[in-house]
Amino acid sequence: MTDLAPISFSPWEMFLNAGPVVRCVMILLAAASLLTWTIFIAKSVELLRVRMKLVKAEQTLEQANTLDLGEEGTRQNGIAHTLVMAAETERKRSADIPDDSEGLKERIVLHLERLEAAEGRRLLRGTGVLATIGATSPFIGLFGTVWGIMTSFTGIAASKATSLAVVAPGIAEALLATALGLVAAIPAVVIYNHLARQTASCRAQVADLTSLVMRLVSRDLGRMQALTASGQVVRLGASRDARTVAGE
Repeated sequence: MTDLAPISFSPWEMFLNAGPVVRCVMILLAAASLLTWTIFIAKSVELLRVRMKLVKAEQTLEQANTLDLGEEGTRQNGIAHTLVMAAETERKRSADIPDDSEGLKERIVLHLERLEAAEGRRLLRGTGVLATIGATSPFIGLFGTVWGIMTSFTGIAASKATSLAVVAPGIAEALLATALGLVAAIPAVVIYNHLARQTASCRAQVADLTSLVMRLVSRDLGRMQALTASGQVVRLGASRDARTVAGE
C-alpha cells in the first residue's frame, strides 16, 4: 500500500496553484494592502510633524503683541506664517481706506477661512485611497472567490470526479481571495478613521491659529485707532489755541 503525498494548503502553495484570474485578484489585493500601510506610515509622520509645528506656532502667536512680531516668530512655520502674511498683506492693501476697521477684519477673515480650508484639504490628501480600498477590497476578493469556484466546478465536471480530495483544493484556493480581500479592507477602514481623527485635530489647531491671528489684527487696529484719536485731540487743541491767539 502506497502513501499518498499530503496536499499542501499553505497560502503560498494555494496562490501558485490558483488560476490566472484568481492569482491576479490576489496580487491586486496584496498591492492594495501594501499601499494602505505605506499611506499609514507616511501620513502618520506628516501629521506628527504638522502637529508639532502648529503647537509651536500657537505658543509664538500667544506671546506676540503685534502682527509684525507674529510674522517674525512664524517665518519657519508653514501654515502659521501663511496666515500671518495673508493678514499683513490685506492690511497693507487696505491702508488707503479710511475708518474701515470692521471691513478690514471681514476681508481678513474671509481670506484666512480660504487658507484654512485649503490646509484641511491638503492634510486629507491621500486618505481617499484608503476609503476606496476599504470599500472595494471585499468585493474584489469575492469576485476572485466566485471565479475560482466556477473554475473548480468546471474542472470537476470535466474530470467527472466528485471526491472531496478533488473538490477541496480548488475551493480553498478560491476562498483565499476573499480572505485577502478582508485582510486588505479591514486595516484600510481602521487606518482611514484614525487618520481622519488626526486630521480633524490638526484642522482644529489651524482654526485656533486663525483666531490668534485675528486677535493680533484687532489689537493692532485698536492701537491705530487710539493713536489716531490722540492725534486728532492734539490737532484740535492746536487749532483752538491758534484761534484764541488770532482773536486776541
